[in-house]
Amino acid sequence: MFNYLKEVLANMPEDWLKLTTHRLDIYEEERAKSQFLHEFETLYKNNISDQAALSNLPTAYDYIRLGHPLSCVLEWAISNQHGLKSERVICFSSKITPILAVLRKNLLASKNTRIIYKDQLPASFDADIIKSVYGYNFDLQQLDAATSGYQGTTVILSKQNNICNFDLSSEADIFINYNDLGSILLVKDNQHEAYISEIQHVRRRETIAMTPADTKIALQRFIDSSEPESEPVNVASNKAKVLDLIKQITESDTQAVVASSGLSMQYAIMMGLIHDAQENHKGKAIRFIVPPNCYGGTNDQARRVAACLDHVQVLDLPVDGEHSMVNSLNRVLDQVAAEDAVPYIIVEIPTNPRVEVPNLIKLQEALSKERKTTKGNKANEPVFILDQTFCPNTHFLGENEILSSIKTIAYVSGSKFPSGGKCTAGYCTSNKKAEPLMSKIDLHLRLCDNEATNLQIDLLAEQMPSMNQRIADAYRNTREFVDFIEKELPEAKINFVSKELAEQGFTPSVFSLDLPTKGANEAEREAHKRALNLKLINAMITEIPSESKFCVSYGQLKGCYWTIPATSTQGTTKEGDKDYIVRVAVSPNLDLAHHKKVFRDFVAGLN
Repeated sequence: MFNYLKEVLANMPEDWLKLTTHRLDIYEEERAKSQFLHEFETLYKNNISDQAALSNLPTAYDYIRLGHPLSCVLEWAISNQHGLKSERVICFSSKITPILAVLRKNLLASKNTRIIYKDQLPASFDADIIKSVYGYNFDLQQLDAATSGYQGTTVILSKQNNICNFDLSSEADIFINYNDLGSILLVKDNQHEAYISEIQHVRRRETIAMTPADTKIALQRFIDSSEPESEPVNVASNKAKVLDLIKQITESDTQAVVASSGLSMQYAIMMGLIHDAQENHKGKAIRFIVPPNCYGGTNDQARRVAACLDHVQVLDLPVDGEHSMVNSLNRVLDQVAAEDAVPYIIVEIPTNPRVEVPNLIKLQEALSKERKTTKGNKANEPVFILDQTFCPNTHFLGENEILSSIKTIAYVSGSKFPSGGKCTAGYCTSNKKAEPLMSKIDLHLRLCDNEATNLQIDLLAEQMPSMNQRIADAYRNTREFVDFIEKELPEAKINFVSKELAEQGFTPSVFSLDLPTKGANEAEREAHKRALNLKLINAMITEIPSESKFCVSYGQLKGCYWTIPATSTQGTTKEGDKDYIVRVAVSPNLDLAHHKKVFRDFVAGLN
């Protein structure tokens, strides 16, 4: 097996290290957790390790939060060594989050947890906060003091130079090894097989898998126990550069924080705000107000947090189409004020996938309106949490901006424009009014060990200086493509920002396309439209394979990415709130003339 793994590492496709989002053309979501390894194992049995064969393997999990080819190979190798099923081994970029994953499962199952640690706990582990803010209960013991006969789940936590080195002779149900690369969790006990999918879901929603670069190092250490050479990274200088760039781009003087992904950033925001509310709004209920059709990860994570804490609840905020964000916000904030709860609002501007921008003056009025509780007291002030991934260059946070009087926190998924698709790291900052909240967000980012890795910071430092220019160039291409489609297929409904909004600074490079359909009834019309969606996407990726991809991405450095939100980014969204439309993400660098030609041919084929 070691010899085979050496060949795999020598021949692996470049995408295994560098791709950050899944290719839908080789991705079957219902088989995502098994298909890659099933076919990889066939190659192993036949001793096939050439690059062409490895490139043809289906997408593993979903690049790269839930997992990726190298993390799957690492988990397979460790499980193979111990005669276990591969799903029993799960690797994380974070040293803390796998512990939280077990604690979450046991909280919901009303089961005890004992954490036995060898020598020392990870530096950021804070037992008091994990108990008081996250609501998790557990017992801590050092390895020497451990006793058998525990009624509950026993976790052994061990710092290892070779993170893949598991000694399974101890009495324990779950083993977690950790070091500078992250951590690896191993489920030993058969009774805990039901934990696996829930632990994987924590990795998908609150953190990321061990990054491809770090997984490669872990595999190299596993194969020959030697220390592989790593490229030097000037961490302090790069981090200072990234933080300064965020200040310049957002026009915020607040010190930003940088996370391993957009969702790990959002998790730190949510838990930091819950912590702040427990200190400054003692005993009050907390309400996270979230659009039901927004990005599936946001929706799912908010509900997962609420499921663990009795005083936290999620309220729907309809924002698209016939629903006005401002009207919905007024209604929901009035409701939250009446019950004297603490309102935290999470929205995307522009919205996804409908690419709508609310009336900002009316939005400011709705957020700043003084409301009363049913007892006539002043209601709690809302915090506006803005996902501005689609427009990271738009200014919301400066002293003279329209939201300056509202407590506003803004965050961005770094896998989009900040890194040009080169890494998943995300960042968060705030306006002056919300600045006191940032220390709690930073605390929970560090507590969960979800800060960006050194390589991620290096990639942001390399890519962010050109970000605003890339946004401008990509918007120009998108506007030209949208204008062309409107002319060629006027019956289609295109969701994109108006030219007036673009002049105000909203210059996304993504639009959604509702194709014209036909049929005798609604079911026939919907089926026809869904077939047209795939026909258009397949035409693009077949005719322009070097540029057009059936892929979930945005802000990439080149090409044009096509997806259907209902079957990709809205994976966990309720069926009635899903959008079966085409979402198109345009880059600053593509052959637009070729894309126009393919679209014109598609339109000709409709008649």
